[in-house]
Amino acid sequence: MANTAKSAALFAEAQKYIPGGVNSPARAFQAVGDTPRFIKKAEAQYLYDEDDNKMIDYIGSWGPMILGNNHPAVLKAVEEVIQDGLSFGAATAREVDMAKLVCEILPSVEMVRMVNSGTEATMSALRTARGYTGRNRIIKFEGCYHGHSDGLLVKAGSGLIAEGGTPDSAGVTPGCAQDTLTAQYNNFESVEKLFSAYKGEIAAVILEPVAANMGVVPPEKDFLEKIRKICTEEGTVLIFDEVITGFRLALGGAQELLGIKPDLSTFGKIIGGGMPVGAYGGKKEIMEVVAPLGPVYQAGTLSGNPVAMAAGITQLTYLKEHPDVYTKINALGERLYGGLEEIVKKAGAPCKVNHVGSIGTLYFTDQNVRDFASAKTADLKRYADYFKFMMDKGSYFAPAQFEAMFLSYAHTEADIDRTLAAAAEYFGV
Repeated sequence: MANTAKSAALFAEAQKYIPGGVNSPARAFQAVGDTPRFIKKAEAQYLYDEDDNKMIDYIGSWGPMILGNNHPAVLKAVEEVIQDGLSFGAATAREVDMAKLVCEILPSVEMVRMVNSGTEATMSALRTARGYTGRNRIIKFEGCYHGHSDGLLVKAGSGLIAEGGTPDSAGVTPGCAQDTLTAQYNNFESVEKLFSAYKGEIAAVILEPVAANMGVVPPEKDFLEKIRKICTEEGTVLIFDEVITGFRLALGGAQELLGIKPDLSTFGKIIGGGMPVGAYGGKKEIMEVVAPLGPVYQAGTLSGNPVAMAAGITQLTYLKEHPDVYTKINALGERLYGGLEEIVKKAGAPCKVNHVGSIGTLYFTDQNVRDFASAKTADLKRYADYFKFMMDKGSYFAPAQFEAMFLSYAHTEADIDRTLAAAAEYFGV
C-alpha cells in the first residue's frame, strides 16, 4: 500500500474550509471510499503527490494535457508572457492569433468567442442558439454532461418528454426544467419524437459527438448524420460539445474524425494548454448575434487572458505542426484498451471496454455500453476496488466509473505495459 499520510492530513484540513474538501466533485474520492491524492508536481506522463508517490497519469487534468504535463514549449510560452503581466482586462494581439488559429483548424468555425471554462462555453452557445432562432427549448442527451449551468442540470426522463422535468440539482429554477428536453444517446427515434411533439420550438440540439461523461460511448452508425439532417430540416442549431474531444480525437476534433459539421461547437481546457479557458464558435451568421455586435449578451472580464492564450496557441500550433502526435497517442490507445480487452476476456470478467483513439473506459458490466442506461449497469463497488488496486500499483485513473482515461504524447509503450501488467494481476490472469 502506498503511503498517503500527507494527503489524508490535507484532506482532513480541507474539509473544514471547502465543501466536501474539494473544489470540484470530479476530484472527490467518496465513490471509491478513499482519500483524494493531493498532487504537488506533474512532469510528462507522471504525477507526484504530497507523499512522493509517483503515478502514471491517465487523467491529464481531465484531457487537456495531450502533449504531457508541463510540456517544455508550453511552459516556455507561459514563462515569457507573464513577464508582461498576468491579465489586463483589455484586448490583446494573442486573442486575435488564437481566434484565427481555431478558425483555420476547424472548417465549421467561422467566428469564435473566448470564455473561461467549458461550462461558460456551452451556456453561451445555447443562449446564442436561442437568440438566433427565437426559440426556447433545447434537446440534450442522458449521460452527456455540458457543465453546471441551470438549464443543463436537468434529467427529464426518457422517451417522449412531457412538459417539465426534474432537475438533478437543488437550486435549479423550474423554468429551466420546462425548456430542457432529454433524449437517449444512440437512439434517433427519441430525438424524432421530441421534434414531433415540439414542432417549431426547438432552438438547439446539444450533444457530445463522442460521449465521454458517462464513460466513453461512441456514436453508432448514422446516429449523428440523422441528427445533422433533422436539425437542418427543422431550422435547429446543432451544437457539438467538444470540450473533451476537441483537438484530441483529431486536430479538428470529433467533427473531423466523424465527418459531421455542426453549426456551433464548444471547447475547453485543451485550447489553454491546461489553463482555465474555453471557447464557443461556429457559423458567422449565428455568431454575429453575440454582443456587442448583436443582441445576445455574453461577457467575461478575463476571457482571452494573455497567459491562457499563450499556452493555448503554443499547444495548438504544436499539434498542427506535428501530426505524429495523433499517430502515437492513437497507437498507444490501441495498445492499452486492446490489452484491457484481452485481459478481461481471458479472465472471463463481466467487463466491457469502449474507446475511440486515445480516450477509453473499462466498464464493470457484461452489457455492451451504448447509452446512459447501459452504462449505469456497471458495478460501482467493483470499479472502486479496481481503482484502488491500480492506484497502489502506480496508475492514476479517474475516481469514478463514468469517466474517460486519457493518453498523452509523453506516455510510452513501457508505461502501457506496466499498467496492463497490474490489470492482469488484478484480474488474476
